Amino acid sequence: MPFLKAQVLQSDAIDSAGSSATANRLRFDRGRFFTVPSDALDAREPTRLFGLPLVNADPEEAAHALVERAAAGSRCTIAFINAHCINILATDPAYGRALSQADALLPDGSGLNIAARMAGKKIDHNLNGTDLFPMLCREAAAQEQGLFLLGGQPGVATAASATMRQIVPGLDICGTQHGFFSADDDAKIIERINASGASILLVGLGVPHQEQWIARHRAQINAPVVLGVGGLFDYYSYRIPRAPQWMRAIGQEWIWRLMQEPRRMAGRYLIGNPLFIGRAIAHAWEARGHAERYAAASKRSLDLAIALCACVLLGPLFAALCLLITLDDRGPVFFRQTRIGANGKPFKMWKFRSMAVDAERRRAELLAKSERDGVCFKMKRDPRITRVGGWLRRLSLDELPQLFNVLRGEMSIVGPRPALPQEVLSYDERARRRLQGAPGLTCSWQVSGRAEIPFDQQVEMDIAYLERRSLVGDIALIAKTVPAVVSGRGAY
Repeated sequence: MPFLKAQVLQSDAIDSAGSSATANRLRFDRGRFFTVPSDALDAREPTRLFGLPLVNADPEEAAHALVERAAAGSRCTIAFINAHCINILATDPAYGRALSQADALLPDGSGLNIAARMAGKKIDHNLNGTDLFPMLCREAAAQEQGLFLLGGQPGVATAASATMRQIVPGLDICGTQHGFFSADDDAKIIERINASGASILLVGLGVPHQEQWIARHRAQINAPVVLGVGGLFDYYSYRIPRAPQWMRAIGQEWIWRLMQEPRRMAGRYLIGNPLFIGRAIAHAWEARGHAERYAAASKRSLDLAIALCACVLLGPLFAALCLLITLDDRGPVFFRQTRIGANGKPFKMWKFRSMAVDAERRRAELLAKSERDGVCFKMKRDPRITRVGGWLRRLSLDELPQLFNVLRGEMSIVGPRPALPQEVLSYDERARRRLQGAPGLTCSWQVSGRAEIPFDQQVEMDIAYLERRSLVGDIALIAKTVPAVVSGRGAY
């Protein structure tokens, strides 16, 4: 992507010992070139997605780097990129031109992570503005840098300012201004911002208006660091409650936002999300090799279509199961456990909790009573299973939260079942071939007897699937899963 206003040239400096030193950035601004030391925002190779170079940085390091740039007077414009932005970018050239003037683009939300996985790429961190804001405020207070908040309905930026002053002692918010103003007011507002002495300006006017406003007026704004932050102030003014942590952790905050503002967000999510997935598939097609990308994109499309539809249609069932589990023993609803995914990468797998809260501690006591040969532990009458848990397991309802793992790209609908780390340590070379594909909700041995199938036979069935997998084969296995679940054969 061309950077029209501030071109960044990377050079590898070599120190006197001959080792690679920190790269410097050569920046052109206000008619002259000057060198700026590299920091967390450009120290790592960006992930190119949809033609955009997305920053790979730890959130705390990114916040520190932004405030350091502000303190040093190094001019920097930041834009956040999420799935909604990609949809707008596809149809709005003016937005694209505004983005081209940004110095750094930060990946925001699970949608970009899904698109990156589909394209065979990786985004290290979700650098969304809502999570980054408190870190930015703490760094600003520590380095005595002032902020100005511009945007939101009348009173919202002021309320957000009051909230952050309570959370971060010593924070200097130099001024606030609501976002309901006309173009005739621009000069007066910019004069207020400059007079405040703020070194960091947060502009919350919504995409794409905020990026275009920043691009038009950046030369007149004295604040070194300017960020376009969307609806950030709504959350910190408590005008709109944020999604619970567990929904954010599994990348499903959009469902909460849709519930909070259905009329305003319906188009963005119910129409925009499928459009984005289509664009992500097309992008993955371009990014991968022909045969591989067709198979991968088709499988991922099937996964997303089934998982999204299931999450919507099974919402009432999810709510009922949450209530039953809570009433059963007052313990947590969900159970998270580390499992091993594709190519040996660990991930956190979600389930409805079907065992007692201390089940993991008691597992070691029961290992000798395992009723399955090989490395996997199974008991038909496991004393750790709760009353509701036994029913959930018989119908495999405890596995439903893994739909969120599918949406995150950590699992597939069809694939070898994910193994525990301690089980993988016991695998021989043949069994390790099970790890060559994404783990799944269902697989060939799940529809052929589940736990009644010996482990060695499970391994051979998984390897055979991975060697011959196809879209048609996946659909056939999904169709066989329903009667297998209803029969309950091998489920314990």
